[in-house]
Amino acid sequence: MHADRGQDAFAHAARLDRQRQAESARATAMVRAFAKQAKDAGIEPERLRARPYSGKALLKTDVLGWYINRACSVGVSVDGDFYVLHGPGGLAAWLKGVHLEPSDPPLELGRGARDGESMPMDKALAIRLEAGDSWP
Repeated sequence: MHADRGQDAFAHAARLDRQRQAESARATAMVRAFAKQAKDAGIEPERLRARPYSGKALLKTDVLGWYINRACSVGVSVDGDFYVLHGPGGLAAWLKGVHLEPSDPPLELGRGARDGESMPMDKALAIRLEAGDSWP
């Protein structure tokens, strides 16, 4: 009986992982298309900044791109990679900046967040493109 539950749990976890990978692949295509459209539209990229995990100051990053939410907590690089703009803090990070690695993009920005400000990725990208260079 316990073996069946274990098998069921593994099968369920595998299904969830396949679903997450499929969603991420769809979101990746959206993010890459956004980067191309933003460049084609002449929207100026900027050096993105990240917040330390403590949430205080802003840190320089090595990512050139566009913020895609009003909180400026996620962005897309000119290469079409998705970034969560958080990093380790500390004096060295404040002085030198931080290196960020791209993340797998979700289909919905902010899903499960406490502030209730989730938005489908395609809608967030469309709003950002429409705003052009007029972004907070």
